[in-house]
Amino acid sequence: MAALGWLTPRRRSATARSVLAGEAAAEAARKTQDTSVVAGGGEPEFPVRGDAQAAAFFDLDNTVMQGAALFHYGRGLYKRKFFETRDLAKFAWQQAWFRLAGFEDPDHMQDVRESALSIVKGHRVAELQSIGEEIYDEYMAERIWPGTRALAQAHLDAGQKVWLVTAAPVEIAQVIARRLGLTGALGTVAESVAGVYTGKLVGEPLHGPAKAEAVRALATAEGLDLSRCAAYSDSHNDIPMLSLVGHPYAINPDSKLRRHAREKDWRLRDYRTGRKAAKVGIPAAAGVGAVAGGTAAAIALHRRRR
Repeated sequence: MAALGWLTPRRRSATARSVLAGEAAAEAARKTQDTSVVAGGGEPEFPVRGDAQAAAFFDLDNTVMQGAALFHYGRGLYKRKFFETRDLAKFAWQQAWFRLAGFEDPDHMQDVRESALSIVKGHRVAELQSIGEEIYDEYMAERIWPGTRALAQAHLDAGQKVWLVTAAPVEIAQVIARRLGLTGALGTVAESVAGVYTGKLVGEPLHGPAKAEAVRALATAEGLDLSRCAAYSDSHNDIPMLSLVGHPYAINPDSKLRRHAREKDWRLRDYRTGRKAAKVGIPAAAGVGAVAGGTAAAIALHRRRR
């Protein structure tokens, strides 16, 4: 039963808004120090206010939000009795294995992806969007890392656009981006015709190198200078995206990304502390975690369809 402990919402000693206020205050204090350094000819202030050719790109799972978005989505569907306990137990075991293994099996990813797509085939896009709105309030809002949220807000306050970049379905990513007041989201696109899923992907999951390609394409369309942009991620899988910009940040990094960031002299931020760090600090396969989360959502929709 210990594996199902995540079903119980965690208690907090402070509200999410109060923690955010504290993180934002700390960031403001550091900016004040940075300003004095600039006057002495040191590192310039960042993000640069009013730079229309700069933007920020944030990975979602374990960077902006603790855990995988689709994992929490599956929790919400279970609460609504869309699938059975045995399915939930299997899903929890898969998540634990992925987190402990810390690597991806391409064949397994393919099997999971095809299974999820076959089950959601025939369901309306609006259904997932509606469910996502409700579940964000129930499970996701309280799991946003306040420190990362403060970083995103700093870019917004500087007049820059801020985008989520995730392997999660774009419909769910857009819900989260809108709730956080961000510009928008880049996510995996599932093919739909007349608002109904066909069971196929447009291209491939937005994972690893695909994220870098999406950022590159958006930068071209938006007239951005990537050397002036920033990117934030927890996973070594996102090194291609991080390497694409002039200001890469490793946020709550896994061990491989931490080593790479130190070698490249990238900035690191870790908002995990104490017991929380021990729980979420295990390297996770971001792409697999998202797709496995999609399996739970797909199973739920399959049960409902019956």
